[in-house]
Amino acid sequence: VMPAVILVVVLVATVETMADLQTGDSPDALQVEIVGHQWWWEVNYPDAGVTTANEIHIPVGQPVEFTLTSADVIHSFWVPQLGGKLDLLPEDENVLVLEADAARVYRSQCAEFCGLQHANMGFVVVAEPPDEFQAWLDAQSQAPSEPAAGEAEQGREVFLGSNCVECHAIRGLSTPTKPGPDLTHFAGRSNISAALLPNTPEQLREWIADPQHFKEGTSMPAADLSDDDLSALVTYLQGLE
Repeated sequence: VMPAVILVVVLVATVETMADLQTGDSPDALQVEIVGHQWWWEVNYPDAGVTTANEIHIPVGQPVEFTLTSADVIHSFWVPQLGGKLDLLPEDENVLVLEADAARVYRSQCAEFCGLQHANMGFVVVAEPPDEFQAWLDAQSQAPSEPAAGEAEQGREVFLGSNCVECHAIRGLSTPTKPGPDLTHFAGRSNISAALLPNTPEQLREWIADPQHFKEGTSMPAADLSDDDLSALVTYLQGLE
């Protein structure tokens, strides 16, 4: 009898917790919209008009309400150390509420097989003190500074004159709605291609030159650029802070 009583208590508590996580009942929750793509994560902060990719910043000690959807197939949003896992559906929205109680970086992963590069569809959640989070969000809402004359300025022209601008938005430079990740403050991100590579000049150059080498099947084509133009483009993107 006692094991049965214990199981019933645990079941009731579990069901109530799952309901809270999925419906969200915190009026002070930060609103974050997540859109899954093959194979990267679009991250929107609707109240601030901020869009980024593959790196989610949240304030410590405040509930965050994630609205989840997909642009293509079913994905699954999972931050193991924060608990909770929920699917992103192409024709519906799910809601998951999470809260971090410590400032740290949480490595996360798509948990639903979504194609060839499913295993390489990671992301990071950066939990930081509320004042640091607000400073980050305020900076993200601004257009990046103008590139310095020279190689960085040349890189901006390469971006505008190549097929990069067809898929990627940069605030103040190209239209906001694009099929690929927003690059507005790209230099401030820790990773490239959904946490597959570290965001360094060397890795960025290799990624742009031949993305299929790292992520076969990705929709990003290899850049048809000269060495000088490729170097200039990398310099420009690494200056987008």
